Amino acid sequence: MKQAKLADHKGQRVHMVGIGGSSMSGLAQMLVHDGFTVSGSDSADSYTLAFLKEMGLDVRAGHHPQMVAGAGLLVYSAAIPEDDPERVEASRLGIPQMDRAVLLGQIMEASKSQICVCGTHGKTTTTAMIAQVFTDLGSDPSVHLGGSLDAIGGSIRVGKSGLFIAEACEFNRSFLHMPVTLAALLNIEEDHLDCYGDMAHVEAAYLDFLERLPQEGVLIALGSDPRVRRVVSRLKPMRRRMVTFGEDAGFDYSFGDLRYDSLGNARFGFVFAGQTLSQVSLRVPGKYNALHALCALAVAHQQGLPIQAAADSLTHFIGAHRRFEHTGTVQGMELYHDYGHNPAEMRAAISMARLQGRRVIAVMQPHTYSRVKTLFEDYLTCTQEADITLATDIFAAREKDPGDISTPMLIEGMHRHGIQAYHTPGFDETEAWLLQNGRPGDLVLTMGCGNINLLNDQMNAHARRTQTTV
Repeated sequence: MKQAKLADHKGQRVHMVGIGGSSMSGLAQMLVHDGFTVSGSDSADSYTLAFLKEMGLDVRAGHHPQMVAGAGLLVYSAAIPEDDPERVEASRLGIPQMDRAVLLGQIMEASKSQICVCGTHGKTTTTAMIAQVFTDLGSDPSVHLGGSLDAIGGSIRVGKSGLFIAEACEFNRSFLHMPVTLAALLNIEEDHLDCYGDMAHVEAAYLDFLERLPQEGVLIALGSDPRVRRVVSRLKPMRRRMVTFGEDAGFDYSFGDLRYDSLGNARFGFVFAGQTLSQVSLRVPGKYNALHALCALAVAHQQGLPIQAAADSLTHFIGAHRRFEHTGTVQGMELYHDYGHNPAEMRAAISMARLQGRRVIAVMQPHTYSRVKTLFEDYLTCTQEADITLATDIFAAREKDPGDISTPMLIEGMHRHGIQAYHTPGFDETEAWLLQNGRPGDLVLTMGCGNINLLNDQMNAHARRTQTTV
């Protein structure tokens, strides 16, 4: 079937199924900016749907096949199957359909250059750092984030410079639809094996993405990651510029005197080829955020931006929403949320929490049955640094319950590893446990890319109502 072209649908309505997702909602805003009429649906009401309604878009929760009639194009996210009622109706009416990743790639093609951040972990934070630096320094980029950044007013920015900054997602090989002139490769770890099958196919997809770099392209890669090194070594010889970053002084970009303050925020010298170019002070904690900042500054340096000004911009970076975000205080407990949804990301988030010297209660919402089955053993130990682990029921997302994997199985395995873990199936049970067993001074960290962030909202709302009635 011939691939639909966005340009062929100017003046027509684009209907988006799954419009409440962070990427889809951002693309909807970009389409509106470009003069398209946009409608859409999502599985449930959310803050995002409310925001899009305020923009004047016809967006609704639930399945609404009747909304499809009259649209020139239907766009769907990766979570939407072919038998979705709205996609079925579009097929019946002969309306062209386009994957979200294809739409993003076609929008990006209008720009002269594209900075793409790829890797299993850290894409949103690193892309947000790059976006803030380039925006603060007057580069006027267009931006597409998988999260929300206050510095650019949300998840997208439309600029006029011909530069597009985006995170390049490997799920379902989405990044193979994206044009790229500078690629930042953060890491390659086990994830999305439900669509790849094994790590050999994951690495092959990254290689295919990097081969999209043109002759004059730039690759910035984490030098300490063995899979990254293996993939980079397989690139066909071209005149691309390739540089590395990492903790060790042997990489092109590295730390000088990396240290942390009492909140775990990093301070370091930004070193290139053995020379310190600037000093950096961050307001986000942990080694991983320091590496993200190192990568962002390497991108700025490769693009010719003044490095001290770039470092000054990062001094004001407070993080993208849902990335180790402080969400409130309830009964003296400090509530945080992190989007991390596989074991490696959860482990990293907990390591940030530990830097504050508090008792850490990790609240995990396992994401998708296939991921839990594939990474089962890693789930059993990823919260070892926490003092207590709470685990909700598995968030199904796009999947159906196969009946052979469940949270109690995770809890049993965690107990075998000496982890103090409890099954709190839903938000009400989790909140009740925390209010009964939590202590003032605890750090409660909710983790997951489903809807676990709503637990933080629920607890904050209940706390406000309690204070009002006292």
